[in-house]
Amino acid sequence: MSESAKKTIRIGGASGFWGDSSVGAPQLVRQGKVDYLVFDYLAELTMSILAAARLRKPELGYATDFVTVTMKSLLREITERGIRVVSNAGGMNPQGCAQAIAALAAEQGLAVRIAVVEGDDVMPLLPALRSEGVRDMQKGHPLPDKVLSANAYLGALPIKAALDQGAQIVVTGRCVDSAVTLGVLMHEFGWQTGDYDRLAQASLAGHVIECGCQATGGLHTDWEQVPDWANIGYPIVECSADGSFVVGKAPGTGGLVSTATVGEQILYEIGDPGAYLLPDVTCDFTQVRLEQLGTDRVHVSGARGRAPGSGYKVCATFVDGFRCNAQLTIVGIDAVAKARRTGEALVERTRRLFAENGWGDYTRTHIQVLGAESCYGPHAATGAAREVVLWVAVMHPQKEALELFAREVAAPGTSWSPGTTGVGGRPSPGPSIRQCAFLLDKARVEPAVLIDGERRGIDIPMGATPDPASAGEPQAPPPDAHPAGSDTIEVPLVRLAYGRSGDKGDISNIGLIARRPDYLPVLRAQVTPERVKQWLGHLVQGQVTRYDLPGFDAMNFVCEAALDGGGMASLRNDPLGKGMAQILLSMPVSVPRSLLGAA
Repeated sequence: MSESAKKTIRIGGASGFWGDSSVGAPQLVRQGKVDYLVFDYLAELTMSILAAARLRKPELGYATDFVTVTMKSLLREITERGIRVVSNAGGMNPQGCAQAIAALAAEQGLAVRIAVVEGDDVMPLLPALRSEGVRDMQKGHPLPDKVLSANAYLGALPIKAALDQGAQIVVTGRCVDSAVTLGVLMHEFGWQTGDYDRLAQASLAGHVIECGCQATGGLHTDWEQVPDWANIGYPIVECSADGSFVVGKAPGTGGLVSTATVGEQILYEIGDPGAYLLPDVTCDFTQVRLEQLGTDRVHVSGARGRAPGSGYKVCATFVDGFRCNAQLTIVGIDAVAKARRTGEALVERTRRLFAENGWGDYTRTHIQVLGAESCYGPHAATGAAREVVLWVAVMHPQKEALELFAREVAAPGTSWSPGTTGVGGRPSPGPSIRQCAFLLDKARVEPAVLIDGERRGIDIPMGATPDPASAGEPQAPPPDAHPAGSDTIEVPLVRLAYGRSGDKGDISNIGLIARRPDYLPVLRAQVTPERVKQWLGHLVQGQVTRYDLPGFDAMNFVCEAALDGGGMASLRNDPLGKGMAQILLSMPVSVPRSLLGAA
């Protein structure tokens, strides 16, 4: 075996979002023996937050914690250990982020080469795109008239180019989350743009670590089996030249790395696993295989790749009126009924006041009683809660209307239900910043790397005609899950499967993994798209499609129009669908007693 074939690169995933714990980076630097640190800060919701920040102060628009917390405390150690850093903390202002790091390095007497990846801002193209009739990918709406930001999800090639040019720290704007890892591995192993299977494997490695501890026991279905939450280990991928990799974590840390925890993260937000679309490669994860190598080490292989499409996904943000969220705690007998009546009265009163002021009605309202299992809809437990939280979320075109609403929130403390408490101060109305997404031809975007004061354009292959999505439903009927004469028992789905859910706009992705291979026929026979749609019908308004991942006994359900608009457009308490898998795992399924007895 050649030396290059033996080479492995250790990459630590130090952040899963802006707001993640500050313990990740120090842990990986001091205990992880990593070659690279990669940071993911930019959830779609985060771009909305950064857009609002830039509205207030033009010099902002990037994830400030990356500079003021992480780099300030670790920059010297990172440079002394020869660790290189790639981060999308630049958000909507990557040059401002890089300049802040450069100032920090100068203050500490350090010489650091910093590269900026730019070119994702496509705001100048919007007038032409409107005239061409470009529409939102999910809803089909025309592009909004007043857009705050529009950023293309760039790929890995600019990151590779920055590292090829000797950058020790690479700061990007908007790129796909996995690109920070793929760019590293293309640089280290010299992979070319046509090495699709390797690019797919590396993208999967990036996907596994892009959400931080979600790969090391965070959000795990069997949460009680995950030790030492306070010291949970952040993920490390040890990657080989063939694209395969081992998922682990730093020694002496908490958490759990198993085929179940890694499998849950693989399913997270992937949509169609046979056609996971990225700027550099179209990935097929259906035959991915997971192998437990030992304690907290899982080997991952089997991803396949083909040519990417010819377009970038663009996320645009725009202001759609104003919104305000209010919460009150209601204690005592009939707390649920009291809370609901309180919310209804609050909306009724403020509507009357709006009319007196000559304002129009709310754009939207949403009343939810937390603690009453309202998110379970018709499947909620019948026990009477005696302590609940009233959640009232409202939208209106005028800020002054919601300022009036905010003033009225405290009044129920003496006016209506006994046991009303927990006002916690007057809520603050703010702009409702929403997103829309569309595809843009790669030829119209000009990614570049800025390093040592020189800007260098990056040649991007234009891609191919987009591959059709893989078939969502299996053609062959599933095996008989209940052989003739079998004695069956009804159990909640969680007895048979692990689950993980996430979001893409107004779409909820719910992944399931059979706890044992012989449970898979039962899952395929009973957890059908129709059954899922029925069980989640109080939340899911659109189509449900199932995709199979037989490589590790998994299925992924894509539920459309499921999140009340998703992100900041949603008025629900769970706008990102984090609880969707938990609700589905309570669904009863019928299973042969003999199958459970063999467990």
